[in-house]
Amino acid sequence: MNGGEDKKDTGVSDKNEKQCEVLMWGYFPGVTAQRSPLTSPATVRFPEGELAGDSWMDVCAGGCGFGMAISACGKLITWGSADDQGQSYLTSGKHGETPDIYPLPTADPIIKAAAGWAHCVSVTDKGELYTWGWKECVPSGKVPRCWTSMKTREDETSTKQSSTVTEPGSPQSHSTKSTSGSVSCQNDKGSGDESMKRRKVITQPEYEASIPADETLSLPPCLVNLDPGVKITSVAAGGRHTLALSDGGQVWGWGYGGEGQLGLGSRIKMVASPHLIPCIDLSSNERDSSVAINQESVCVGAEQRKSIGNYIKGIACGGRHSAAVTDAGVLLAFGWGLYGQCGQGNTDDLLRPTCVPSLLGTQIEAVAAGLWHTICICADGRVHAFGGNQFGQLGLGTNPDQCEIVPKLLDASVLESKKAKVASSGARHNAILTEDGKIFCWGWNKYGQLGLGDTVDRNIPAQVLFKDYMPKNVACGWWHTLSLCEPISIK
Repeated sequence: MNGGEDKKDTGVSDKNEKQCEVLMWGYFPGVTAQRSPLTSPATVRFPEGELAGDSWMDVCAGGCGFGMAISACGKLITWGSADDQGQSYLTSGKHGETPDIYPLPTADPIIKAAAGWAHCVSVTDKGELYTWGWKECVPSGKVPRCWTSMKTREDETSTKQSSTVTEPGSPQSHSTKSTSGSVSCQNDKGSGDESMKRRKVITQPEYEASIPADETLSLPPCLVNLDPGVKITSVAAGGRHTLALSDGGQVWGWGYGGEGQLGLGSRIKMVASPHLIPCIDLSSNERDSSVAINQESVCVGAEQRKSIGNYIKGIACGGRHSAAVTDAGVLLAFGWGLYGQCGQGNTDDLLRPTCVPSLLGTQIEAVAAGLWHTICICADGRVHAFGGNQFGQLGLGTNPDQCEIVPKLLDASVLESKKAKVASSGARHNAILTEDGKIFCWGWNKYGQLGLGDTVDRNIPAQVLFKDYMPKNVACGWWHTLSLCEPISIK
């Protein structure tokens, strides 16, 4: 899903980049015979041919049935798709067992990339964006100067509007509110087989001409148009929406926004071009020297407003919700709230970026978001989790039917004295990398995406064991996990 972008220094340096390898575990249908899952870490073969002399540089979050990584020369490498797997096949470049370069229309090096359910987005070293995949996730036209100029139609009668097309595994259950900071959620383990099927239905953008019935559902990579001077540094991809973070600390979004996941203050079903999300707006009076919290964006008192921060430093996309971290360590959330994944103490949707109130006194360093849940890392290396818990993805050791509508601290004994520095979330599983180079995973494990040698779900973190490798980074896809590792020299 995302979250691998929002991290502290991974420890990867120019000196050891060429020594690094990528390990994978989970579901990659084009990699193994009979498409059996990889339940333990396996080495990803680096492409040969024109990449001779190149090496692995980083792993990318997201991807549904395919993996993504970046080479030291800035090439985007994909693998794992199968030619009859529909959307993953179209989106990932049709690369199966053998990793290969994804053909992008630019020679500029790629420095960041992410994937959603069936779309991808990448960032070049010049700060330019390229995106491809599902048509509704690929922007069209030039960005307007002000997002408020876009025509919208807000659904005023529903606070829990469902999307026209449901992502695999999306909940069809309801929740019952509780006064104890949690909700009882219907277990969905039997509500679908998580199979990947080519999308049959298109959600039409409400303010564009209809798409011809015979036109493809997937679009090739195209350059995303932003305002002049905007340079993107990181990206996050959700179920059907995308966020991009600029070097100035501003967030841009596009795609489906029916639950408020684009933070534009309305249930905009389709945003066909990048729009600036009012998390922290530049002051109109001192545009170059100061910033101010948008009065309508963050619901906090005046005495707290000045401590929110000056810019956004990290972003994450969940299935239908989003999160951002300010430079002052304040966590903002917006979008779908049915499982408490926005951390507000209720199950309401949030149409604008809003502080997570119970964490206002805690400095947050990084955030990651799954299909129905959110996790974040504090400055002291501790981890909080909230939202859906149907497969133990909160890591709290609690009943899987119990969702948490306010952030809860992970206090598993295995994490005692450990400090997390990287967090990433898949659809219903998570991974963290600690400062001492350990990876811990928990949550859904049907496809071995926890890397523990089996397919048993875990409701508390468990360490992934590596032989002869030191993890340097970790990134979760929907049903898999990747790690950038440095081989340990044996003397």
